[in-house]
Amino acid sequence: MPDTRVPSPAPARPHPSAASGTRRAILRALAQSSLVALSTLVLVLALWLAVVHLTGVSPYVAKGPLDVVDFLFLDEEAAANRAELGADLLVTLRHSAIGFASGLTVAVAAAILFRLSRTVESALMPLATLLRSVPLVALAPVIILAVGFGTDASVAVIGGIVVLFPALVTIAFGLRSASPEMLDVVSVYGGSTWTAVRKVALPGALPSLFAAIRVSVPGAITGALLAELLSTGDGVGRAAMIFATQARFPALWAAVVVVTLLSLLLYQLVQVIEAVVLARMGMAGRS
Repeated sequence: MPDTRVPSPAPARPHPSAASGTRRAILRALAQSSLVALSTLVLVLALWLAVVHLTGVSPYVAKGPLDVVDFLFLDEEAAANRAELGADLLVTLRHSAIGFASGLTVAVAAAILFRLSRTVESALMPLATLLRSVPLVALAPVIILAVGFGTDASVAVIGGIVVLFPALVTIAFGLRSASPEMLDVVSVYGGSTWTAVRKVALPGALPSLFAAIRVSVPGAITGALLAELLSTGDGVGRAAMIFATQARFPALWAAVVVVTLLSLLLYQLVQVIEAVVLARMGMAGRS
């Protein structure tokens, strides 16, 4: 008996030209990110050398790139120096992740609420602005007293405040920039405001979301260093203070260099992920 079943259609393959365009967009973004990273490193090195050699600071205090290389790789105690700094860096990374996650989560949730309700935006935006305008160094002792000294909660609040405001403003702007035509289509088909946000505004705000993440990465590291200095008593923030009080200036400069390189590396990593995601979604031109 002949087989009368209808064969299932073969899975659709992306058009060769579309796939080629995606690859080109990704490679172009990678090349641009690499160029920006290299230019930033050159600029930082130039400023560093200018501070060391042109400001008249004592060589006992001001250390150059070669001094840091010697401290981390060429000195007899280089292995111990790397181990000490590496352990502190892992702690700072964990604290940065806590602050980044807490701040960005609140920013995304608040931006969506602002998009759904103007009343909520009018009520909460002044509070966010107040948190931004008050110096965090002055606010940190109150936060530490409220949530506990040396706890992850203090790290989350301090780091989250640093991340919150710029991420909130950027994401809220992206949600407000959704295509009016697409929003009208959702409305015509009976979709609610939440459906319009979920189906149109959120996907369209991806470039703004990635921009917020890029800005938030160095902010989270800054918040982590402040929390370590004032609350937890560990990580690179506390170690840098100890290095300064003990006049271990090569270690101090090495800590600054490592944190700066970490911030730059994470920033560029987010930029690469952004390029890949937006290129695959056909939004590379909006990054």
